[in-house]
Amino acid sequence: MRVGITGGIGSGKTTVCRVFETLGIPVYYADAEAKRLYSENKDLQAALLNAYGPEVLQNGEVNKVFLRSLVFGKPEAARKLNSLVHPFVFEHYEQWCLANKNKPYTIKEAAILFESGSYKRIHRVIGVVAPEALRIQRAMNRDHCSREDVLQRMQKQLPQDELAKKCQYLIHNDEGQSIIEQVRDLHRKLLEESTLDWPYLT
Repeated sequence: MRVGITGGIGSGKTTVCRVFETLGIPVYYADAEAKRLYSENKDLQAALLNAYGPEVLQNGEVNKVFLRSLVFGKPEAARKLNSLVHPFVFEHYEQWCLANKNKPYTIKEAAILFESGSYKRIHRVIGVVAPEALRIQRAMNRDHCSREDVLQRMQKQLPQDELAKKCQYLIHNDEGQSIIEQVRDLHRKLLEESTLDWPYLT
């Protein structure tokens, strides 16, 4: 069974994933893998070179500063870049799933699981949610940025209440409820459900 984990900025997706990993569940970190593919996948580099010209490569690697300058504050440009990158990430994820097919279930962590359409290759989705003020403070501390920067990034993401409605399970990372207990409870449920034949989400 394929499980997705998603949530807005500062929700604590990675923290939740680390707990699942301690239980022996493999986690595919989509954003980290995408960054790695920028450096290692020659076909992806060729696609970016064809789309953006020679400036996109620097010393044999993708010039991420140049790419960010192209898409920052430009939703249409960001969609174009995602349309080039996501197919390579999707293919890599499929190969990763095959390599981990002996596990009862696997997890794919992705900030834009719904926005990218990758939820369509997932059976169940966990949403990590937290109060907005806490999310803002976490992001400011982690990224050493201003409140305004975090709010701008939030505006580009699916609103948390809308995201929560799309998920089959929720984990509340509000510093009041135990993350470990919530993950353990959900792990037991997912182990039971992994024996069933779930369709992909639509």
